[in-house]
Amino acid sequence: MPKRFAAIWFRYLLTDQLAIRRPSLREKPVAIVTLDHGRKVIVALNAKAIRSGLQTGMTVADAQVLLGDLQIFDDKPGRNLKLLKGLAEWCLRYTPLVAIDPPDGLLLDVTGCTHLKGGEKAYLTEIYQRLKDIGYDVRPAIADTIGAAWGVSRCASNGLLVTAGQHRNALMPLPPSALRLPTPLLLKLHELGLYQISSFIHMPKSVLRRRFGKDLVLRLYQALGQEAEFLFPLKEPVPYTERLDCLEPVKTRPAIEIALQDLLERLCKRLHSEGLGMRKATLTWYRVDGKSGHITIGTNHATHRSPHLFKLFFIHLDEVAPGLGIELFTLDADATEPLSNKQSDLWAGKPWADSEQVAELLDRIASRGEIRHYLPDEHYWPERSSKTDSISAQPQNDWREDKPRPIQLLEPPEPVEAMALTPDYPPKQFIHRGTRHVIVGADGPERIENEWWIDTNTQRDYFIVEDEQGRRYWIFRTTDRWFLHGYFA
Repeated sequence: MPKRFAAIWFRYLLTDQLAIRRPSLREKPVAIVTLDHGRKVIVALNAKAIRSGLQTGMTVADAQVLLGDLQIFDDKPGRNLKLLKGLAEWCLRYTPLVAIDPPDGLLLDVTGCTHLKGGEKAYLTEIYQRLKDIGYDVRPAIADTIGAAWGVSRCASNGLLVTAGQHRNALMPLPPSALRLPTPLLLKLHELGLYQISSFIHMPKSVLRRRFGKDLVLRLYQALGQEAEFLFPLKEPVPYTERLDCLEPVKTRPAIEIALQDLLERLCKRLHSEGLGMRKATLTWYRVDGKSGHITIGTNHATHRSPHLFKLFFIHLDEVAPGLGIELFTLDADATEPLSNKQSDLWAGKPWADSEQVAELLDRIASRGEIRHYLPDEHYWPERSSKTDSISAQPQNDWREDKPRPIQLLEPPEPVEAMALTPDYPPKQFIHRGTRHVIVGADGPERIENEWWIDTNTQRDYFIVEDEQGRRYWIFRTTDRWFLHGYFA
């Protein structure tokens, strides 16, 4: 399929954004200024200010002499990039490949996308009209190459939709500025009387490089499609994705569920045919007012069972805010894995995370809260002898069973006031949280030291003690203090 690209030029990006937020500015001349060497210089103007004779680069003082009612606003560094990023995310409803083209444009790879809107003309018209309705003055163009689309959108007076294979003819009458050339080179071309691309397009490459440098040759041949040029999209598209364009804006919960089921069935069928399953999936919706949202779910095991995945999404569907209506849904399989052919039964063998039914149950529980899987870890101190890991992780060593351990540990151990007859004996009593416990039986000590590479001077002597009420505690002594570390059953 031949490549097709779209370029969108926001003619008054910064001032349009101001007018969207403050509609009263639409009928007034507006300038955005920045401080340059102690002078305030204009960096952006709206259409009314330009028609009044103002230009970017002028000082504010000169501009106010020409136009006394000029509305002046300070520029914020990076504002245009932030706006372009937001607009690029908005354009993801038209193609998954959208790139920012600073300082005031976007580039789209629309290959295979335009038929979804009824053809390139309808596709281009919809983008133009919807951005205009938001409040942006734009010039979109479509051509075979990025360079041709860029040049036509900014410099052509008409013919913004370039027929496939006609990009060379479309470039011929345009000025050299349509080739994205630096200003010194444009001035040189103008001094030589080369006012149109047709004036030098037929010159040999060696002559152009010798007289004008490599920049002109590169940009010219990129626009002609004879040098490769690639987009660097804002969002890297995932290999497995499905889109659903709504004939009418969707507002109701049943309609959202139907859309989700349709997307899941299509995507799961595709994954099934390739022997893959999802581990992570994202449902994204785009509203008619330009806003969007998403829901992400994850699974313990790769799966392509759409009913199970629907249940995981269903729990979060209350987060979907349709507003004035949703016009597009996308479903991305963000992470996939080869799917095992092993069939398992809930009560056959060892029903653990490798059981399909148990894994699905854990997925549903995890979507409502946190599941922790504790595994033994190779450390001496009790509070470091376990770790948390994924449900499917297998232990690398066994739990220690040669010594009694309490069913509940305190993290961290809590200090107590204890009294022992001799330093190496268990205490006769201890006070914890204001309560006195008289010891009637004890077992120990059990000395536990830390790993030498962590701390060579710390050791603990643990005792299992029982008070008058029959309650058993795990306490230890360091060099000069006592601590309560756990409770036995």
